[in-house]
Amino acid sequence: MSQSRLSAYDITLGSLFVALMAVGANIASIVPFLAIAGVPLTLQTFFAILAGLILGSRLGFFSMLVYTGLGLVGAPIFAKFQGGLSAIVSPTFGFILSFILLAFIAGKIAESNRKLPTYIAAALVGIVINYGLGVNWFYAAMNFWVGGEGMGYGVSWSLMLPFLIKDTALAVLAGMFAYRLEKSVLYRTQLRKAA
Repeated sequence: MSQSRLSAYDITLGSLFVALMAVGANIASIVPFLAIAGVPLTLQTFFAILAGLILGSRLGFFSMLVYTGLGLVGAPIFAKFQGGLSAIVSPTFGFILSFILLAFIAGKIAESNRKLPTYIAAALVGIVINYGLGVNWFYAAMNFWVGGEGMGYGVSWSLMLPFLIKDTALAVLAGMFAYRLEKSVLYRTQLRKAA
């Protein structure tokens, strides 16, 4: 199979992760008690990391690109069933944008060595990318285009601390789950034979 073309199998797997991202973004709408100070908890970072680890860098990148693109053209697949170009000026859009790079880098790291420590390291690098882009976008939004009195950089990070703790724990679980899936199923599939 050519590395430059996506097969029907690739498209199906990529679509599965787009759907998982949509569900993960809105899990607090389905289960309302999953919120901290009114901000919904999501599983997007978990599924974005899994996309990179399971699908690999190329297909993980494309699935997150499709997820972001569909949301920007208006599909209600971002948190709180929102979508559209207005998401770009949202304080949390940096997190959404980071999923594309996160899946690519986590996938590249996992492709280099399919061992458990590598999977966990790849997942944790994904968290660094996610929060590095996400919190900096949040800080910029709160100080430059959302309005109000602005916000200190340290305050931006402290507001994200509960989410960072949750996502770090889920990243480790994602690394362990992806590794287990790799050893029990994936190594025998078309996904790995094509790589």
